[in-house]
Amino acid sequence: MAAAADCGTGAASTGSIGAAACKNVTSFQRKGPRASGTDSGCSRLVSIAGTRPSVRNGQLLVSTGLPALDQLLGGGLAVGTVLLIEEDKYNTYSSLLFKFFLAEGILNGHTLLVASAKEDPADILQELPAPLLDDNCKKDFDEDVCNHKTPDSNIKMKIAWRYQLLPKMESGPVSSSRFGHYYDASKRMPQELIEESKWHGFFFPEKLSSTLTIEPCSLTGGYRKLLQFIQNVIYEEGFDGSNPQKKQKNILRIGIQNLGSPLWGDDICCTENCDNSHSLTKFLYVLRGLLRTSLSACIITMPTHLIQNKAVITRVTNLSDTVVGLESFIGSERETNPLYKDYHGLIHIRQIPQLNNLIYDVSDVKDLAFKLKRKLFTIENTGLQYRVSSHQKLSHRRTEKPLFIK
Repeated sequence: MAAAADCGTGAASTGSIGAAACKNVTSFQRKGPRASGTDSGCSRLVSIAGTRPSVRNGQLLVSTGLPALDQLLGGGLAVGTVLLIEEDKYNTYSSLLFKFFLAEGILNGHTLLVASAKEDPADILQELPAPLLDDNCKKDFDEDVCNHKTPDSNIKMKIAWRYQLLPKMESGPVSSSRFGHYYDASKRMPQELIEESKWHGFFFPEKLSSTLTIEPCSLTGGYRKLLQFIQNVIYEEGFDGSNPQKKQKNILRIGIQNLGSPLWGDDICCTENCDNSHSLTKFLYVLRGLLRTSLSACIITMPTHLIQNKAVITRVTNLSDTVVGLESFIGSERETNPLYKDYHGLIHIRQIPQLNNLIYDVSDVKDLAFKLKRKLFTIENTGLQYRVSSHQKLSHRRTEKPLFIK
């Protein structure tokens, strides 16, 4: 496990030099009160394993477990924020993003909190993908690409200038020491890594009790118990920002699966005018308040396609910081459309958080598609929107009736 580095520690022989450097305050350095302690005067930013500061706003970032998605979100997922994944229709690919996020936490030594009303958290950890960490990482990627080449892939085609100017997406591994890792979806994470990790599980069916009473206008039993569980972990283990950790600082990764589904005791997916329509939004409001004052990051998967009340979806989006939607081609007309033959679905970056900025940071990449290869889950910038519009125009021209002029 990687350990957090502390720039305050050093050899005794260099201690006097470091103290002298701290005393020389230039005009380019900000003067402020010096914290108590011998090393706190020099080091203001504590390094935590698996994190890096954003080059845009200085916010501390963690990887989502998918480097291509990190690039789309501005470098990663900001600590103290919520990432909402809108599940695809059959919950096939959204569960992969959920597991990538948890697997990245195990590799970096982060503490995990896994909550689900469908699967036991212990079983979810057993299904995490295996990391690609050694020198065979690039070889496995090249092999995966070769196995999925189309027959006409060797033919060099002349494409429009629009595609040449599109930014390149990172689809393959570069090195194992970079921010974020790649994972082999066909293998499982080694058991020793899971046993060495620290995690907390919340399995809602085990938390049910026959004596549960719900007060009017309050949260449902599942949401209330989950909030109490998250709050206890944050406060008791020192992830609360107002009470600094006495030990080495770490990140709490929270993963909540299928939030809003009937399995959580919420009827928001059953009827358009449900009795607990505000229970889900209250939960997200309180959860975001807990995250804002703690060293934690949260990913939530939600079956938004089952929520009939569109106003609830709008409120859920506003209460989330980052929103990513997955649209699978399974069972749709696009599954047999030749324009989409190389992909398994579309990915939509619906919202990027506004942190330390006056305006929202909107991704400049619009036409995004994903595909699950034999080993890797990749996101590519394809320009499908331009191709679809061109195909529709061509079809329209073919169906037009000729005009005869006398």
